[in-house]
Amino acid sequence: MPATPDALFALLDRLGIAHETQHHPAVFTVEESKTLRGKLPGAHVKNLFLKDKKGRFFLITALENAAIDLKTIHQDIGGQGRVSFGSAEQLMERLGVEPGSVTPFALINDTEKQITFILDARVLEHERVNAHPLRNTMTTGVSREDLKRFLAETGHDPLLIAFPARTSAEV
Repeated sequence: MPATPDALFALLDRLGIAHETQHHPAVFTVEESKTLRGKLPGAHVKNLFLKDKKGRFFLITALENAAIDLKTIHQDIGGQGRVSFGSAEQLMERLGVEPGSVTPFALINDTEKQITFILDARVLEHERVNAHPLRNTMTTGVSREDLKRFLAETGHDPLLIAFPARTSAEV
């Protein structure tokens, strides 16, 4: 049974990780989440759940304006052949969340360490990082140092990649 937001908050509390959560209407895209700006200071991220041709799974957490080329990203993350998005069933089975709720906090559910975690190095330039706490009707902020502590607790040493920012001309 996947962890609930309450179980996540309990783990954060046990680790001494300060966290602040805002409740809001469900958001499924970066564009929808931009309506929250001003209420939630810090880095806002997007998350991609990917799989390669050999069946390996990857979670990428990057700044929301990161340019990620799915045609070539496999070369940077160690994927075998091009990657594609994992299915909703694979996402639930491995990370215990539904599409729209993908988050680095879902690594709490990857107890078998099946996911390779990739973190945009630019995220760590921000004091605070905001992500869904397993549901897309909330956003939880933690410090970058506390995010690192959470990742260490779950056994997910991130592969750091500095993704370039998307230019305003790119869609």
